[in-house]
This record gives sequence, structure tokens and C-alpha cells, in this order.
Amino acid sequence: MPIRLLSDKVSSMIAAGEVIERPASVVKELVENALDAGASEISVDVRGGGVEQIRVADNGCGIPYDEVELAFQRFATSKLSDAADLDAIPTLGFRGEALPSIASVARVSLVTRYAGEEVGARLEIEEGRLADKRRQGASPGTVMTVRQLFRNVPARRKFLRTTATETAHIQTLVTRYALAYPEVRFALNTGRSSLATPGSGSLREAIAAVYSLNVAEGMLDIKASDERVERYPVSGMVSQPALDRANRGYMSFFVNRRWVQSRMLGFALEQAYHGFMKERRFPMAVVNISLDYDEVDVNVHPSKTEVRFRKGDRVFSAIQQAVRHTLTTHSPVPEMRRAEPTYSGYTGTPRQPNRYFWPIEPFKPPAADRGEQDGEIARDMQGAAFEPVDGEKGYTHLEALPALRVLGQVRATYIAAEGPEGMYLIDQHAAHERVMFERIKAEAAASMPQSQSLLEPLTVELNPRQQELLGAHQQIFAALGLLVEPFGGDVYILRGVPSILANADPVKALVDMLDEMAQGGDVESWSDRAAYSLACHAAVRAGKIMSHEEMTALTRQLEECQQPHTCPHGRPTIIHLSASHLEREFGRR
Repeated sequence: MPIRLLSDKVSSMIAAGEVIERPASVVKELVENALDAGASEISVDVRGGGVEQIRVADNGCGIPYDEVELAFQRFATSKLSDAADLDAIPTLGFRGEALPSIASVARVSLVTRYAGEEVGARLEIEEGRLADKRRQGASPGTVMTVRQLFRNVPARRKFLRTTATETAHIQTLVTRYALAYPEVRFALNTGRSSLATPGSGSLREAIAAVYSLNVAEGMLDIKASDERVERYPVSGMVSQPALDRANRGYMSFFVNRRWVQSRMLGFALEQAYHGFMKERRFPMAVVNISLDYDEVDVNVHPSKTEVRFRKGDRVFSAIQQAVRHTLTTHSPVPEMRRAEPTYSGYTGTPRQPNRYFWPIEPFKPPAADRGEQDGEIARDMQGAAFEPVDGEKGYTHLEALPALRVLGQVRATYIAAEGPEGMYLIDQHAAHERVMFERIKAEAAASMPQSQSLLEPLTVELNPRQQELLGAHQQIFAALGLLVEPFGGDVYILRGVPSILANADPVKALVDMLDEMAQGGDVESWSDRAAYSLACHAAVRAGKIMSHEEMTALTRQLEECQQPHTCPHGRPTIIHLSASHLEREFGRR
């Protein structure tokens, strides 16, 4: 096959494929151009997940009439002049590829008015070709409308996700820049949901608009005191340790106010919370690190969300130390609350004071295999074993765990027990999580979830991704006993919850389940992810002092599990100190 030059049309479409990956890429480029233009107000209107229409309006400096056509030529930009400028890039957009790439795969309409001109300009471009140019009255600033995205690239359009997913990506992008630029008033309208920030310059107010007022009140201003981080100033806000989430989606990082995605920065933040936050929970954060422009390379990838640091270890240390200092000096002491939960929101007969911690009935162990005391406890609790879930291997408790005799509790976290082969330590939270998980799965498989109706239904606000998951997997949530229905806009009503959540916060449990599912994975694992999260919320916590009867009943439950050795997340539930090991340690052999 002979070598030939590609046509301008084909080469433009190839370049567009690198720059414009999905509708959110269009929004990113247009929002960044608006910010570079000095806009104080940016409005984004999206239809059909951005495929049908994207409209971005700003009140920036605008484009002169004589330059509007040039703006759509490849490698035409006002932000660079020579190669030396690439060593220190202060602007968000700089390659001169965004507008021509967008124009080559969509219909584009531009209305703009330069601040120094009395009349604006209107430009119409279809698939990279100029269709119309004329003068038009307009307000100062720019309005860019992109219609029928990827109309001439059906292969790319075919691989886009659902409308809700593409909308969620756009909302994530706009919220990130709203947090990076609290002095700019952002407005987002997607048809079903909307966002409006005040543009007051207060990051806390921006967080309240993006998340909620309760979240904003639980955030701490980052205050660094170490002289070693003065060259790498870190600013922003991080959540109190009690304000945690189920995934990393609420951690936002900016370098010179450019939104970046960096595993290194995320790890630095998580390390700062080590010892402050529970395992498998993640903080909320808006963190910006200011660097000299020559200390960071933003010209790594067309998406401009990947950056390279000249001294990455110092950047890592600066974020870790700043956040750690904030947590150790400014995190408030948790308020002491009564341990006894209330049940006013649930139907059914009034509960008696809890004799046992968990709100479920443990298994009834065979009387012949247990002591008299254990038999009384089991009879009193009226427990019953689960049936094996279809497709899973059923183990007898003798194959999985031996019969154990509970001795006591260690550090209010571990149950010490004796078995025929030595000593066993059981992690009470991990063990109860395994028990809860198998119970949830068994009830779901049998289509017999134990659900309780709420006397007063609760409302919960969900983002587009959470709404998509809830709508697509309504059967999963119903099988788990969660009765949720739309109320209007982003608000949903929670009318029923699984009985095992009687002592937990059902709204937090639902949001965490959706966040757990949003982390991805095969379709077959989504129901497991939901059950993981539900089991974690229902399980007894580390630090809970348990009676001997409670520890014994939990141990019996664990013995009956099909997979008792690990919790649903893979963490061990039990460790074994063999008799021979104990004898060696005490010098008996």
C-alpha cells in the first residue's frame, strides 16, 4: 500500500479523537477557555448527555470579529507565542486544538463580542467548514453551542455510555471547576438536575452548593505550619474524620487550580488520614497545591488531566504534612452521644431495651454440641441457619471452623476463643459482616427480604451516576429490602429499609451502597457490592463491648457460615494460634 498524505478532514478527525473523547471533553475545553478569558459567570446547558447539545456561555473578554474565524484553525491560540512558553504554562488551554477538534465532529455556533467592540460576531461551522459569518448584536463574552456531537463519527458515538452516565461525567467536571474557582459563578442545567454556585469567593459556600450545607459545615480549612512546605503552598478544605465516604470520588485535586487526576496525590491524602478514619472509608477533600509553572509539566496528555512533577516526593510530603497538621490541630473532639439508638422512625411494636447488640436473630446451634448455657442463649434468641445460596459450595461448620469455646474479649474488638487445636482470635466486626452478608444474600436469593416501612419517609439527594445505578438495578435494591422511589429532580424518597438497618442511618447506607457500586466491576458483582455495603453498615463495630452471650452467639453464627474465614471484602475474620505454637512460645517443647 503506497504512503500518502491524509486529507485535512481525516487528519482533523483523528486529532479530534484524541482531544474530544466524550461530551465532557467538550465541556472541559469550553469551560477552560471561559476561565482563561477572565469570566466571572459561566453557564453550561446540556441536552441528551451532551450529544444533542452543549451550550456554554460566559462573560469573559470575548473574541475580536477579525479573529473569530482564525480561532477555529488548528494550532491557533492566544495563549502561547514561542517554544519557551511551553516551559511555564499559566493557562488552562494552550494547544490551539480544542475549537478545531470540536468543530470537526459537530455543528458549532459561536456568538461573541469583544470587550472593545460595539457589535459582536456570529459564526456557524459544520464539520470543520465555515457555513456563515456575520455581525450580530451580543453581550460582552462568548456563547458556544455544540450540536449533534460525533454526527460524522458513528464509531465514536456508538461507544458512548448512557445519557445518565455522560451527564454524570459532565456534572463531575463542572463541579470540580466550581470548587477550584469559587469566585466564579457557575450554573449547570442538564434537564433533570442543576447546579448553581454563588461565586462569592468562599470555598465553603461553593462546597455547600456542590454537595450540601451539612458537608460544608463539616469541612476544615487546610492550615500548614511546616516551613518545609512553604515553597509548595497547599490550600483548600478537607473533611473531618467523621465525614467519610465509601469511595474516592469526593477527593478533588488541583495544581495551580488545574483539575488533575493523580494517584500519588490521592495516596498522600489517604496517608494523612491514617489512624483518623476507619478502614475502606475515604475523606472528602478540595486540595490545591501552588507550584512554580516550571515545576510541573501539564503537556503530558491531550486531556490535560495528567501532570508530571519535577519533585514529586516534595509535593507528596507537602500535601501529607499540611492535611495531617490540619487534622491534628483543628479537628474537633467528637461529641459524646448515647449508645442506645432510637426507633421512632420504624413501624412495628415498641422494642424492649436491647439484651443483645445485633438486630437479627442468631443461629440455633445443635444442643448436643453446645454447653447448657449456650443452648439457653440460642433458645432465647430463636435463631435458625441459612440455606446455601445457589451456585455456592456448601460447607459444614466442622469443615470450615471447629466448635469454639468463647473466653472473652480483647481491646473491645477481638473475641478470644479456645478450640481443639489451640487458641482463636475473631475480629468481631469482620465476623459479623460475613454473617450479615450471607444472610442478606440468602434472603435476596429467596426473594424474602426482611423490610421495615418507615413511619416518616426519608428524602435523599442523588447525583446522576447514583440515579442511573438506582434506576438500572431497582430489582437489586428491592431484593435487599430498600424501597426507594423518585420524588422529583435529584430527590428520592426512602420508604422502607432492611430490618438489619434498624440501628443504622438508612440514608447514609443507601448512598454508600450506590458509591460502592459506582466503583465499577462486572455486572454480576453489582448485587454483591450492594450487599457488601449493607452488611458493613449492619455489622457490630470495633470498640463495642460485648457480653459473653453476645460473643458466643456471634461465634456460633460464624461457624454456620459457608465462607467464615474472611469478611466480604477479603479481610480475615479469624486467626489461629496453634497449640504447638503456644507450647514453643512458653518453652514447653
